[in-house]
Amino acid sequence: MNIFFNQNTKTFTLNTQNTQYRMAVVSDGYLAHLWYGGKLPDEDLIYLLRFDESPFTPETNNRERGSFMDNLPFEYPCFGIGDYRESAIAVLDSEGMSACDLRYSSHKIYSGKPALEGLPATFDNGGDCTTLEIEMLDSHLNLKATLIYSVFENSDIIARSVRFKNIGNEPFYLKRAYSACLELDSSQYDMITLNGSWARERMVQRQPLHIGKQSIESLRGESSHQNNPFMAVCSHNADEDNGEVYGLCFVYSGNFTAMAEVDQHDKTRLLMGINGFDFSWKLETGENFQAPEVLMTYTNKGIGQMSRNFHDVMRSNLIRGKYKDKTRPVLINNWEATYFKFDTDKLLSIADEASKLGIEMLVMDDGWFGHRDSDNSSLGDWFVYEEKLKGGLKHLVEQVNKRGMKFGIWFEPEMISPDSELFKAHPDWAIQVKGRPLTQSREQYVLDFSRKEVRDYIYFMMREILDSANIEYIKWDMNRQLTEVGSATLPADRQRELWHRYVLGVYDLMNRLTTDYPDILLENCSGGGARFDAGMLYYSPQIWCSDDTDAIERLKIQAGTSYVYPCSAMGAHVSDCPNHTVGRNTPFKTRGDVAMVGTFGYELDVTRISEEDKKQIPHQIEQFKKYNLLIRTGDFYRIGNMFEDNTWDAWEFVAKNKSEVLFEFVQVLARPNMRSRRIKLKGLDPNAYYFREDNPEQVFSGKALMQCGINVAKIWSADEIWGDFASKVIHFIKA
Repeated sequence: MNIFFNQNTKTFTLNTQNTQYRMAVVSDGYLAHLWYGGKLPDEDLIYLLRFDESPFTPETNNRERGSFMDNLPFEYPCFGIGDYRESAIAVLDSEGMSACDLRYSSHKIYSGKPALEGLPATFDNGGDCTTLEIEMLDSHLNLKATLIYSVFENSDIIARSVRFKNIGNEPFYLKRAYSACLELDSSQYDMITLNGSWARERMVQRQPLHIGKQSIESLRGESSHQNNPFMAVCSHNADEDNGEVYGLCFVYSGNFTAMAEVDQHDKTRLLMGINGFDFSWKLETGENFQAPEVLMTYTNKGIGQMSRNFHDVMRSNLIRGKYKDKTRPVLINNWEATYFKFDTDKLLSIADEASKLGIEMLVMDDGWFGHRDSDNSSLGDWFVYEEKLKGGLKHLVEQVNKRGMKFGIWFEPEMISPDSELFKAHPDWAIQVKGRPLTQSREQYVLDFSRKEVRDYIYFMMREILDSANIEYIKWDMNRQLTEVGSATLPADRQRELWHRYVLGVYDLMNRLTTDYPDILLENCSGGGARFDAGMLYYSPQIWCSDDTDAIERLKIQAGTSYVYPCSAMGAHVSDCPNHTVGRNTPFKTRGDVAMVGTFGYELDVTRISEEDKKQIPHQIEQFKKYNLLIRTGDFYRIGNMFEDNTWDAWEFVAKNKSEVLFEFVQVLARPNMRSRRIKLKGLDPNAYYFREDNPEQVFSGKALMQCGINVAKIWSADEIWGDFASKVIHFIKA
């Protein structure tokens, strides 16, 4: 067990390999946060609460209870009882009152980890997890809140969630139900978030904390392009390799809030959970509400170590299924090759050429169903467009299989087109507010996935397709956000539940799909990377990283994504040039080297590219397969920083046992009259020697590679890097 309770001091201690989390039951049964940081000896830390200073505790100075409440670092803060900082919970009872007062009731500690009903969550993987449940009670409201902490010792991760139950005789409403609060006894931190928009997702933003509230959020019904459900706070001097960092990641795919509040005493409160704006959940007698999970980590070894902690727990304890620990098939997707203008003959011509080059799967993207020749029709009509796919889907798949390739298909299950048979039959199945016009986006609406009959119908249609042919991959897309959020079936006092019920409906359908078809590789997508979150990773081992496939733009997008999510989850393809998003021309080699960081595939018309580019494909596939185990399982190190210097980038994958290293470099802008660039490697065994696989005579000590670095030459050498957008891959092996 790595969770302990000291009966004498009423203190809980949660230990990971390198960190410790402490909290204590204090005056009047309040649960106070004590410490989160490096491991400490078994000693009493109650002095950190400053109970020997004014305003003292209510037991000794009850006339200043309000001041006490506004100072105590609450583990799960409530509203209406004297704490004027941001609360983690807000309620409205049957009398219209909003005060809430949760106090310690009991606790239990056990091995393993519970599943969260209807929600994605981390899981125990071979006995590597211990769980603490603390029962908190508001005896006036008859609300029980169970704070759940699961400790993943080896990855320095603590997973947190809250389960609420109405144990009284009257219903009440949860107006806010955050999943985690973390109190820090200082404001001297920077806040790091991942922000952007379509085609430039997860750009790294860093700024100092200031008095008041600073936050990111989504109110779009998905985690969004604009803000990712992650935040970190770090010491001002923290960099990739040094400094204190606290990271929080939300395992959820809908509306969220991530907030830091600096109070009057220069202390910081971090909060994360379902966005409380336009949210309400009615709890009848005996009913539960389960909040989603937050993954939390601490390190004093910099931002890079925070990332590696998240990568480890997601690869080991969140991603599931057949492809969890497998190299993914190299696919070619026809979207940027053809858009909607394809038929059976065109797809087979792509398969003919792709199969000769070693590409293993053909994915048929949008346009194969209903009467869809553009994005203005047919969503919801998941039957084959026979005029486009002459001979039917089964015939096409069989022909692709005969060429030695697997077959994949695109769906957008959550959407419905006004021009569709489904909408004509069931217009009320679209999310809408009765009497208001429906807002179109991409000329489509959103299906009400809170309704089981809607999910059942869509799943029936999907199964008809999946059972009709040998389909081995699904790209699940979502191309618009939610508006006019209302349901035709929910009662008035439950309408504001729709935001969350919609997400639960998406999870339900994904769970059915992955349970019934465990051998299918599912890749999530949402207009590119609008739903690249830990919740989705529970159902799909990979997510399309961004619709921007330009190799240079991807340097920032993939670097930002790697702050939280493992590279093995990043959908990344070699696309055509000029790039369809930014119009840039880059070398085919560089496009392959950058895409190799992720799942690797092709997004182009292989029948139309130059012979010179085509000849590189077998080598790129060979390189991907050779290094993919290291990329999927190794430790990832960011070396360059395109957010600070956009002239070059570099990164590394290091085997867990330090036996090999894959170093990648991209020269974004060439430099005139300059010598080679010297770059220091990271994470090697300092006492070992490493040789270059492509030049075994070059042998370096681990110390020299890390402290002195290697010279990445511009011209006139075996390491020639010539021109803008050039790349280099070097594989080091332990001697």
